[in-house]
Amino acid sequence: MNIREMREAWEADYLSPYAALSRDTLGRDREEEPCDIRTAYQRDRDRILHCKSFRRLKHKTQVFLAPEGDHYRTRLTHTLEVAQIARTISRALRLNEDLTEAIALGHDLGHTPFGHSGERILDELCPYGFAHYLQSVRVVEVLEKDGKGLNLTKEVRDGIKNHRTSGHPSTLEGCVVRLSDKIAYINHDIDDAIRAKIFTEDQLPSRYTDVLGHSVRERLNLLVHDIILQSMDAPEIKMSPAIEEAMQGLRGWMFENVYENKVPKAEEGRAQQLLVFLYRYYLEHTSELPEEYLFMIRKRGEPKERVVCDYIAGMSDSYSIDKFEELFIPKSWKVH
Repeated sequence: MNIREMREAWEADYLSPYAALSRDTLGRDREEEPCDIRTAYQRDRDRILHCKSFRRLKHKTQVFLAPEGDHYRTRLTHTLEVAQIARTISRALRLNEDLTEAIALGHDLGHTPFGHSGERILDELCPYGFAHYLQSVRVVEVLEKDGKGLNLTKEVRDGIKNHRTSGHPSTLEGCVVRLSDKIAYINHDIDDAIRAKIFTEDQLPSRYTDVLGHSVRERLNLLVHDIILQSMDAPEIKMSPAIEEAMQGLRGWMFENVYENKVPKAEEGRAQQLLVFLYRYYLEHTSELPEEYLFMIRKRGEPKERVVCDYIAGMSDSYSIDKFEELFIPKSWKVH
């Protein structure tokens, strides 16, 4: 028995009867020889961690466009916070922590530069539409590895696709990530908004904070504990009604007071216009796309509108600004 088989046997003996066992995976689109050390979900986690799209998350906006200071969240720090919360919950519930982590690390790979404002403008521009959760799946199935994708298991791809609020993951591990995503962004966005002096902790509605807690630490602790206590030895992941209602209420308040606030939104219009210029330029100059994207058009027969959207969606905030300056801003010159 090799190390992987020992791990699979441990899962069968120890994990909850509701956990997704590695040995029972529905598999990959392309069959592969199993690893002698890592389970299928451990391999998926490693592939996501080492892919280019994951590295680019460090330069993609979470909420605040081009913030000054090193302490505001990016897509990468958000992803790591989601993974940490989800792993804590999964471990306590004896679910498959490796599957949970793989889904968490991959859930936002398809996000655009400039946060949801970038997502909205690409959805308007591309005739095929754009949604970050579907793009995350497209990244791991198609765009990574020069068109070959990462060949992840079906369970990981299902969790990535269904992490949004209206999603319905097929595994409890996916359900844990779906809730952990909300817990993470609500609380760390509050932290960032307080740092940006949009409001103070005392200005949060007491009807929610009296239930959830009066600091980020208190709220995170309570929400994680509540999910664990409500979901222990149960075939579903849930929260107690009062706490879920308070969290949804606080989420709604955040949309009104932060996500649509003029401070984080101050540069949104210009950021969107920048992406419009880039999209239209590359539609007319597809030959200037990087080689892996030209391959998608020439060899795979993908429509150029889809591929240009892929290219721009994959850009980091800083790279898209650099490209815009390179293409549209006149450069100083002198005669030698």
